[in-house]
Amino acid sequence: MAFGAGATNLLQLVLSRGLRLTAGGVLVGAVAALAVTRFLGKLLFKVSPHDPVVFGAALAVMIATAMLACLLPAWRASRTDPARILRD
Repeated sequence: MAFGAGATNLLQLVLSRGLRLTAGGVLVGAVAALAVTRFLGKLLFKVSPHDPVVFGAALAVMIATAMLACLLPAWRASRTDPARILRD
C-alpha cells in the first residue's frame, strides 16, 4: 500500500495466493484420500469409501476455512495506515 496499491488490490493478492495454496493442498489431499480409502474402507461405519457428498463437504469446509484464514488478516492489513507502519 505504501507504493500505491489499493485495499482491493491487497485483498485480491492475499486471497489469490492463499487460495492457490489451498487448491494445491486439496488436490494432493483428494488424491491421497482416494488412494487410502481402499485400505480404510473397513473402518468406516455406514459410509461408502467413495462417497461424493462427504468428499464435497470436506472440500467446501477446507475452502471456506482457507478463505476466512486469508481474508481476516488481509482485511486488517488493508485498513492500516502505511505511513504509521513505516514509522514504527
